[in-house]
Amino acid sequence: MRWLRQLLGSRRVQLDPGRQQALLRDVRHGYGTHSQVRFPEQVEAITRILNDDDGLVVAARIVSEAADEAHADLQAQAQDVHRRTGRRLLVHRRNYRPLWKEAGPALRWPLFALPCGFHPYAQVAAAVVVVGNRARRLGQVTDPNLLLTRVFEVLDVTTVGLEYGQIRVDTDAAALAERLISTAGQVLVAIDDPPRLPPPVREVMRRNNTLDVHDPTGPRVVGKINLGARMRETLLV
Repeated sequence: MRWLRQLLGSRRVQLDPGRQQALLRDVRHGYGTHSQVRFPEQVEAITRILNDDDGLVVAARIVSEAADEAHADLQAQAQDVHRRTGRRLLVHRRNYRPLWKEAGPALRWPLFALPCGFHPYAQVAAAVVVVGNRARRLGQVTDPNLLLTRVFEVLDVTTVGLEYGQIRVDTDAAALAERLISTAGQVLVAIDDPPRLPPPVREVMRRNNTLDVHDPTGPRVVGKINLGARMRETLLV
């Protein structure tokens, strides 16, 4: 794999696993719902902390953990539905949309209860920004293709949450979706042989639905978001 040859052959990359663990610990415990700081300011603070190659490794881990734990949670929910009702639900990691179409009301959005403790609007959103900002460095520290897959998985979970009413469409949720789309585009540009866009992205891109975006603290509509249009603008590279 080219990224692994780059990683092994580069003399410029100086990674510090101990520092990575310290950064991960600080980000995990210093931010989230218990913080008195608004989510946008938390995202800015975390991106400043993760501003080098060690920070990029941590950001990649946060995104991957969020994707892995969301998938595990949805599998557990599907098993619970089967145990209670006898109804079998298929959980396909590459495309969660059929699952939501079939059983959306019976499911909860998994990103609000990640066992790792990361919040989607704080640590996960910031990690996504870092991955996008430093996309051209990904090949020096990790497998960019695998990480892109995880970004698309979190994007899929986020878009179905917005479209199927699992989460409130406020500025924090919209910002997460925007950041995921932007970062996916930046990583696609940065890698040599970008893969095909996954099925859920292609499905959303064929649509032109606009959602009202609300103030996080009240019912006021403060904007709109068209996920299909944003994906077409950003991902058709």
